[in-house]
Amino acid sequence: MAKQNTINQAFTLSGKGLHSGLEITLTLLPAPSNYGIKIKRVDLPGQPLMDALAEYVGETTRGTVLKKGEMQVSTVEHALSALYALGIDNCLLEVNAPEFPILDGSARYYVEQIQQVGIKVLKAEKNYYKVTRKMECSLPETGAKLTILPADTFSVEVHIGFKSTVLSSQFACLSSLTNYATEIAGARTFVFVREIEPLLKQNLIKGGDLKNAIVIYDKLISQPDFDHLADIMHQPHQNAATLGYLNGGLKFDNEPACHKLLDVIGDLSLIGKPMIGKVIAYYPGHKINTNLAKMIHQEMKEQAIQAPHYAENLEQVYKGVRNKKADSFQQSFL
Repeated sequence: MAKQNTINQAFTLSGKGLHSGLEITLTLLPAPSNYGIKIKRVDLPGQPLMDALAEYVGETTRGTVLKKGEMQVSTVEHALSALYALGIDNCLLEVNAPEFPILDGSARYYVEQIQQVGIKVLKAEKNYYKVTRKMECSLPETGAKLTILPADTFSVEVHIGFKSTVLSSQFACLSSLTNYATEIAGARTFVFVREIEPLLKQNLIKGGDLKNAIVIYDKLISQPDFDHLADIMHQPHQNAATLGYLNGGLKFDNEPACHKLLDVIGDLSLIGKPMIGKVIAYYPGHKINTNLAKMIHQEMKEQAIQAPHYAENLEQVYKGVRNKKADSFQQSFL
């Protein structure tokens, strides 16, 4: 059996929050065996602590938000994805804001820092969740569907599709977590220009810019409206007549699909254990990802409280012990 891991030493990452726009500091620290992944809000009174588990998912609009009491932390999926993919079972994440920094919109910096400080092997054995039957979760309103199947290893397939002249259908696959650092970690989050103003009205993406997201311009708008959006986002003006990717294109052809795969891993890590099974995702998003994580986590809790297996010979053993005690009791009065 494989052993549990933690990071070899602490490291810190700093940057803007995607939705709050705040300057944020996040520190990852080593943790002992069976500690799990926990998040601490060091900016709040009492520095409350929360396990990174599916039962605490409170919101999934443009990111995964964990809530416990008055404590809330959003945009956790990129950090959790990197920890899961690199086999980190135990880690404490201390943050001084209601979200994690967005960095460049990918998991690249987490992976690089973990690789730099190194991974420490602990004495306890890993505790896996092994998929033993087909499970499905769907959202009819979006056509999204996630399926997990029994398998000997962990793998993920992702299919995405949009009604867009710039980004239509894409596919990404990760057959082994050993390829995560080179194939998946650097894939950035993305947003369509047509989504920006509605998201701003929801008090979101105040920290978004061309450095931390792929911005897709696929439907023509007037130059004044285009310039207005650029001013709101504090970005340079560009030609509204040219459709495409506003920040220079993609790192690789299927980068958006790879980022969705990155998110699937981060969200499913909320089951609290590494998984052995195959994940197939059609049009995934944080809502359906975390719905499946909740289903699995609930199943795990139910399995943990099942009645113990009954063995027939236990009753005979019990009778033998009882009879011996009775004989001894009688002899004491003779």
